[in-house]
Amino acid sequence: MIMLEDKVARVSSAELSSYATKENGIWRINAEHMHYTELNRVLRAINQHDEEKVEIHNVYGQRYIGTHLERNMHIEIFGTPGNDLAAFMDGQNLTVHGNAQDCTGNTMNDGLVVVHGHAGDITGYASRGGKIFIRDDVGYRTGIHMKEFLRKKPYLVVGGAAQDFLGEYMAGGVLLVLGLKLKPGDYLDSRFVGTGMHGGVIYLRGKLPEGNLGKEVKMVDINKSDLSVIQDLVKEFCGYFDESFEDVMNGAFSKVVPFSHRPYGRIYAY
Repeated sequence: MIMLEDKVARVSSAELSSYATKENGIWRINAEHMHYTELNRVLRAINQHDEEKVEIHNVYGQRYIGTHLERNMHIEIFGTPGNDLAAFMDGQNLTVHGNAQDCTGNTMNDGLVVVHGHAGDITGYASRGGKIFIRDDVGYRTGIHMKEFLRKKPYLVVGGAAQDFLGEYMAGGVLLVLGLKLKPGDYLDSRFVGTGMHGGVIYLRGKLPEGNLGKEVKMVDINKSDLSVIQDLVKEFCGYFDESFEDVMNGAFSKVVPFSHRPYGRIYAY
């Protein structure tokens, strides 16, 4: 008996028509009633044929979309992908026309994720490269354990608000929260921002009460270098979501950084 994984891995482009259709050079998959393992096997088979673009329609919670793809490919997702979207992704381009669930970009190494909606908890968990743009709000512990090394740096931009523990245990990378739904005079209500943070930077557009910061971080003014980074990210964000660059930049930005790169050094015996 040939298992589905073996069968899909060996099928030709013509045989893939039993799973998807190809029109004008674009593969289209109807994911309705498809188990996530079947969907991801089909995606890997298409990816092995060097196809450049795939559309997945009727997505209802299928997990791990974008994982274990060897070649660069643009995937358009229509619906709500499940947990671990773009987990361990290494260079692909994912666009979600809808919301995303938890753990988007889990340990993402490279590539681009654009979500035209909300994202759930631990968005960007342990990401170490690439860019994630969320149009609306995100859940708890966004940016937890983000990290960077040499030229490898992750970027995560949130258009709306973030829940508590933003940037928790963050070790590197750039996290930008724009708070575009805030009214004049409103405060960001994220609590415990930067708890355990020991690297990277968090930029906030709007006011955050000092009491909402974790004990390991402080809020400082931005400089010219910071402003350049923010402007570049805002321009890219506005390009994806048709927002006004001038309107977004017409706000006060602040910077959250750690007091120390070794906040827990005193609890170890060296």
